[in-house]
Parts: sequence; C-alpha cells; structure tokens
Amino acid sequence: MLEKLGEVLKKATDRIANAIFLDKNLVDSVIKELQRALIEADVNVHLVKELTDKIRTAAFDERIKEIGKKEHMIKLLHDELLKLLGEEKKLQLKKGQNRILLLGLYGSGKTTTTAKLGNYFSKRGKKVALVGLDVHRPAASEQLKQLAEKNKLNFFINTEEKNPIKIWKSFEKKLKDYDVILIDTAGRHNLDKELTEEIKSIDKEIKPTESILVMPADIGQAAKQQAKEFSKAVSITGMIITRMDSTAKAGGALTACGEVSSDEKGKAGVYFITTGEKINDLEEFNPKQFLSRLLGMGDLQALIEKVKSVTDGKKQEKISKSLEEGKLNLEDVVSQVKAMNSLGGFEKIKDMIPGFSGIEKKIPENLMENQQEKISKWEHIIKSMTKEEKENPEIIEKQTTRIGRIAKGAGVHTSDIRSLLKQYKMLNEMLKTGNPMESGLGGGMSQKQMQKLAKKFMKGGKFKFR
Repeated sequence: MLEKLGEVLKKATDRIANAIFLDKNLVDSVIKELQRALIEADVNVHLVKELTDKIRTAAFDERIKEIGKKEHMIKLLHDELLKLLGEEKKLQLKKGQNRILLLGLYGSGKTTTTAKLGNYFSKRGKKVALVGLDVHRPAASEQLKQLAEKNKLNFFINTEEKNPIKIWKSFEKKLKDYDVILIDTAGRHNLDKELTEEIKSIDKEIKPTESILVMPADIGQAAKQQAKEFSKAVSITGMIITRMDSTAKAGGALTACGEVSSDEKGKAGVYFITTGEKINDLEEFNPKQFLSRLLGMGDLQALIEKVKSVTDGKKQEKISKSLEEGKLNLEDVVSQVKAMNSLGGFEKIKDMIPGFSGIEKKIPENLMENQQEKISKWEHIIKSMTKEEKENPEIIEKQTTRIGRIAKGAGVHTSDIRSLLKQYKMLNEMLKTGNPMESGLGGGMSQKQMQKLAKKFMKGGKFKFR
C-alpha cells in the first residue's frame, strides 16, 4: 500500500539526514519529490502545499542553528504527515451489548468487512453475531452466510423478508445474549432519498452504539464528501477504509477522513483499514504506526494484532507459556507456522517488521503452496510420534531408528522429518538469542541476524511471533 509514497519519504529523510548542509537546490529537490509523491497518492493539493511550505520555511529559518536544521526538518515532516493522517480513533466496546451498524455505497465491501470485524472480535473472546439487513442486493445474504459459516461465526438472515426492520425484530430476542452484533445494511450507487430514509429508520429502531461508514480507498478525496453526506442521515462514529492493498491513491481517502467531523465524539476518524481479501486482512488504523511503516521503520503493534486474529486464544496462551520457559515443542512450532500462513506469509507482513524493509528479494510465487504441503506432512509426522518425542525432539536425532519408525508411520520421507527438526531447532535458537517481537529492533538480535533470518524464511523457513 502506498509503496511509492513510502519510498519517496524514506529517500527524502535520508537525503536530509546525510546532507553536509542544506542548500537551496537540495531543499527544492526534496520538496518537489514530496509534492509529486503526495499528489500521486491523491492527497489534497492545498494540504500538500501547506506541508511543503512549512518544510521550506524551516530549512531557511535563521533562528534555527545550522547543526539542528536537519533534525528539525525531519521532525517537521513527520509531524505534518501525522496531522494529514488525523488522530488515532479506536473502536471502544461498551459494557453490555454493542450494536455496530455498517453503512456504505455499493462496492464498498460492507458485507466482507462485516465478517472481518466478526472474526476480529470473536478472536478476542467476544460472542459475536452477524445480522444481514441488506434486502436489495440479492447475493448479500448468501455472501454473509458463506463467510459466517466458513469462519465459524453466528449469523442471522432472512432471504424471504424484504423489510429490514421486520427482519431485525424477528431476531431481536435471539440476539440478547451476544456481546457484539454487526449489522450489514443495504447500499446504493449513491446516497439517494430512499436509502437515506432506510438508514434513518434502521438507526432509529436498532439504536446502534456505533455507526461505521465503509469506503474503498480508491475513491480518494471523494471520501470526505461521502462521509459528510452519510453523516447528515445518521451520526457516523468512525470509518473503515477497504482495499488499501489495491490502490496507490489511498492517501486521499485517509487524509480526507481525518478531516471529517462527527457528533460529540469529535472527529469521525478511521477505525480500521483492510489490506486484502482474506478474513484476517483487517488492521486497526494507527496514524503513528502507519507512518512508521511508510518510513520503513516497521509496525510491530499491527503485526501482534494480526497474529491475535489468526491464533486461537487458548493455544496462544500455551505458546506464550512455552516462550516464557524458553522452549517450544513441535506442536507449538507447527501451530505458529500455520498462523503465519494464515497471515499470507512473509511477503504480506515484512513491512511491519523493523529491519526488514530493505529486503528486495521476493518470495517465489509457489512458496505458499509448497509451505502448505509441508505443514500437512508435519502434522502427519507429529501424529506418528510418542508424547516424549513431541516434547523433546532432540532425542529423535540421536536415534535414527526413531526417524525411520516415524517416517513409516506418517507415510513420508526421512528428509521431511529432518526438515521439521531443523525448523524446530531454528525457532528455539531464536528464543535463546532474543525474540524479534520483544523490542523495536529485535530484542537480543542484531540487524544483521534479523536480515539473515529473513533470508532463511524466504528459502522456506518461518518465523515465530507472539
């Protein structure tokens, strides 16, 4: 997402930081590159000019000592970009039941986002229900049903009834025991009178705790006007920007949303962004962390949250305990590798890991397919082991008869068993040198070690995260 903008920002900060002194040619060149990149990302021209004028003024401000000008310029660039992105806006669940209404036009991704939010809250221990009130798009109810069933989420739909209020009333008693109710509403090609009246009546009947506007990133600066139009019908408390992975113009939507006012809660900022089609491709939007990722400094918090969304809570507690004791068993290893696969692999999350943004090499296209096959083999291998072997795999290497017995029982080659043992050994070595999630640049590991581990990953290895 916004890859080109990120490259320009990194290049600009590097050029400023490495300059012996700031002359007019350097400043003009940096500003032109910034302006071009921001405008290409669809950021409002007036906002771009305002930002770059401040940078230019700072560069030639005689009140600032020459020795501190570079640092001042870089900090100013960082602070002004943060202002463009708006303030952090978290979706805070209330005690008792939370009724979350999802609104938006056709093609915004409401139904898919409803399921993603359901998965997000379900993985965090909430009892979640999805309710389909889109009675105009024929495929909406079926789509919601399929997504719910596939991801083991409770859902309530009625394909026969064409009145959304009647549908809601028919399920109201059954919904009393749920912590979070996510309501998928109808869309239109535009916010016409009919849709406005329908939204108003649903809002009045349901009395939602949150009304979230779902908008695709590729609408750019038009996001601001769309948000204002919807807020005239109901009180918009926050937004979700979808399809962040499919456009280079997402800067327009993000900065436009940062300007939109809500009710007494202040700005109706961005709660989440979606970064792909998979159920786990949903992230909380934190402007500071997002900017950190653009600048190549990683976003550990987003990565941790992603891991939570693909890992069962009880399993994660067990693995955390193993981490504290300084040792993973074989089942822990396979569980973590499966979680990584659910995230989309290293290519999907490498920009979140500090120190890895400079790696140019891409994962081969067939890697994920091969990795899935490998995981399946590993699971069969573990089933053929004794409890002692699962807990202490070191004893397997010492006795080749064990490797032969396990291979025969699992129907695999002995090389497959050695591959699993090698993976196990690598992850436990990481525990001894330092957990990459424990600190900004990898705990006890140096940048060089992290780069080395990244290359191992791209050859078929995996990382462990918690």
